[in-house]
Amino acid sequence: MPPVELNATRSGEGPSAIVAHGLFGSARNWGSVARRLAVGRSVHALDMRNHGASPWTDEMTYPAMAEDLLRHIRTQQLSRPTLIGHSMGGKAAMAAALAAPHRIGCLIVVDIAPVRYRHGFASLVDALAGLDLDGVERRSDADSRLAEAVPDAALRGFLLQNLVLRDGRYVWRLNLAAIAAAQQALRDFPDFPPSAAFDGPTLMLGGGASDYLRPDHAPAIGRYFPNAEQLWIPGAGHWPHADRPDAFVAAVEDFFRRTGPG
Repeated sequence: MPPVELNATRSGEGPSAIVAHGLFGSARNWGSVARRLAVGRSVHALDMRNHGASPWTDEMTYPAMAEDLLRHIRTQQLSRPTLIGHSMGGKAAMAAALAAPHRIGCLIVVDIAPVRYRHGFASLVDALAGLDLDGVERRSDADSRLAEAVPDAALRGFLLQNLVLRDGRYVWRLNLAAIAAAQQALRDFPDFPPSAAFDGPTLMLGGGASDYLRPDHAPAIGRYFPNAEQLWIPGAGHWPHADRPDAFVAAVEDFFRRTGPG
């Protein structure tokens, strides 16, 4: 299937950076951080396929999402932008950098590694798909109905950002059927030939309280990204840009200063 045209929110002017969000996220989640990074830089925050205002499609694989990112680079005529990807978006960004390393300047991967994970999200998909939206007049109604299946209030708030009012009723801005069907592919990382590598500056930026990016991932990272460095933000979980935005922005800006892009 051909790549899709991703919805983009652009901030700032200058050298380009692209932000690819994680599963159940959207460009909107990155609003304040993207604007902070857009000082002297043009930041394109994207809605990934089957999320936000981007098109829905049955295919939900990392090679397909990588092609979406590369399509955006081509159509916007971006010159070797920095790719910033979180979780699912981080794997898509890594896949794009390996598929077309000449198109990418730098890579920042947030709390994910190029490995297969055991972390599952079937319960979240089931909770959202099973939520009765009849009679929901505001997000607080949906929040109370979702509380039993998703007890974590912060996680519920994050998920419910995908609930939007359309034609007088609330609907999901997520293609839950496609996400459910792609669970195994989303946990995995594609196989690339032994010669595949991105040797540009790469920052693997993890949350100190998360187990998604670990020191023992270094061999897998080094196989594909020989110039990668690993850094953890103390006290941050799987969403370090949301948990500790000041520390996150400082780490990214330091990387930019040291590697030279913008």
